[in-house]
Amino acid sequence: MRYKPSNEVVENSNITAFMDKHSIDDYNELIRRSMDIEWYWDIVNKDLKLRWFKDYTKIVDLSNGKPFAKWFTDGKCNITYNCLDMHLTNKPAYIYINENREKRIVTYNQLYRLVNKFANLLKRLNVRKGDIVTIYMPMIPEAIAAMLACSRIGAVHSVIFSGFTSFALASRINDAKSRIVITTDGCYRRGKYIELLKIVREAAKYCKIDHILVYEHAKKVDGAINDLLEGEDDECSCEVMNAEDQLFILYTSGTTGKPKGVVHVHGGFMVFAAQQAAYLIDLKSNDILFWPADIGWITGQTWTVYGSLLMNATSILYDGAPDYPTIDHWFDIIDEENVTIFGTAPTAIRLFMKHDINHRLDSLRILATTGESINKNEWLWYLKTIGKNRSPIMNLSGGTEIGGAILSPLPIMELEPCSVGGPVPGVDAAIFDDNGKVSKKGYLVIKQPWPAMTRGLLNDYARYIEVYWSRFDGVWFHGDYASIKDGLWYLHGRTDDIIKVAGHRIASAEIESVISDHEHVLEAAAIGIPDELKGESIILYVVGDASKEELKQFIVNRLGKIAMPKDIIFVKELPKTRTGKIMRRILRAKFLNKELGDLSNIEDPNVVEKL
Repeated sequence: MRYKPSNEVVENSNITAFMDKHSIDDYNELIRRSMDIEWYWDIVNKDLKLRWFKDYTKIVDLSNGKPFAKWFTDGKCNITYNCLDMHLTNKPAYIYINENREKRIVTYNQLYRLVNKFANLLKRLNVRKGDIVTIYMPMIPEAIAAMLACSRIGAVHSVIFSGFTSFALASRINDAKSRIVITTDGCYRRGKYIELLKIVREAAKYCKIDHILVYEHAKKVDGAINDLLEGEDDECSCEVMNAEDQLFILYTSGTTGKPKGVVHVHGGFMVFAAQQAAYLIDLKSNDILFWPADIGWITGQTWTVYGSLLMNATSILYDGAPDYPTIDHWFDIIDEENVTIFGTAPTAIRLFMKHDINHRLDSLRILATTGESINKNEWLWYLKTIGKNRSPIMNLSGGTEIGGAILSPLPIMELEPCSVGGPVPGVDAAIFDDNGKVSKKGYLVIKQPWPAMTRGLLNDYARYIEVYWSRFDGVWFHGDYASIKDGLWYLHGRTDDIIKVAGHRIASAEIESVISDHEHVLEAAAIGIPDELKGESIILYVVGDASKEELKQFIVNRLGKIAMPKDIIFVKELPKTRTGKIMRRILRAKFLNKELGDLSNIEDPNVVEKL
């Protein structure tokens, strides 16, 4: 059964207005027209009224080859001009709320002044265009101000998730050769005080840092910059940036372990982030967005920071855990603040499904989810319990290297549970088989460049080519396994999470989705291990309470004998990243007694020891 968005959502959506303006009849024609990438991205820029200090003379330059595409040639801009200077009013930019229900509203005018104060302080410390500044802060308005201050003066921000250890922080500071770190004294999570400054000082023992700037947030601390900021001028002109000048670096863990410093630039990311906010989640200036993704991840930066500000919208900035002090804390916020667009990860959805959520939620218009695959039960629960069968689910899939989503539903589409809709307009996505031929099932690729594609991996361009461009000549290899059924696209996990049993391909996500339907299974992770006879066999890790034989038969009944696990291992917890993704490579390495690789991205290292 397909789920259709309401006529009100369809008729009033930004994408419908875009299609009407350009005489586009339906989704298929939209995608076909948008494959003329020069026409499409020029029109998007103009329709969203993004301001440039100097107009670009060419949309995309492919003279150096697709991996090194340059966008908006000769254009000069600064993303913060479109985020701040264009919206100087007393309208709320952010509504900050923490675990203790403390609330603070920051208007566009206030944010503008705070950003300028941070910018002037950085300039006084001799931070210049191109310098990399590390930001290690909780989800507070000052963290966003620090990011925008870097962008405003042409410095490059490198935001590190504040849950990382000193080792992970130090490795990223050293890789970026960053000499300045902005942090706070600490923050609270689940009521416990986390000493961030202590972590920074420990990391600094292994780094060459000139300045640690500490913003006093939760507790008193000597040498805080609060008074210095008060004394700074609240005006600071934008640095005029070339479209291809670096905007930020964001680290993401690879499957082999070593974190990758993904590089993004002012012009391309500005246009892409605005498009992603306007057309994918239908963000408008009168919306209130609540997407509690940390600014240390691309979701937080693309939508909560840059996308929200580019659209002149208001975002909830939440600092804390999703289920503290109560399991329904987030839903209280939605009702109290009349949130219109809500996004979260399937991990959080699974957490909430275990409890009764009984809230009004009638202000919601759009739901979003990303970060990992969502199974049918989770999708339907999200639609019915949170969306009240009224708010369509934008199930996005992309990544840090993409700058946002490759695949996403649009608010105009009828959907099946779990579908990721189809290619984002302007992103020439396809599915290839092993021989590089277009197929209905296989490897997710992108055939043409797009504005926010990473400009490479910091200090490692050879790895950039090897990881993304060497699998298929001149085509971006994303590393996901995908399929198309009845015109809708579906994801089946990373290609290294595809298990090949006796010549049959079985996705880890498919097995996990099926076993999660069992009433006594809370979570599961499937991995493939070498098998002399079959090529690979399936090992299933389960959080739950049932017999192995019962679960094996359950899978056979749903998927067939080919999917029967060789063994089922019961555990209390699964190793996950701090964004909730199950780290199957850890399970595989642990089972095979191999090196575990980088563990800096894992939420709880103790889980690994207990496997």
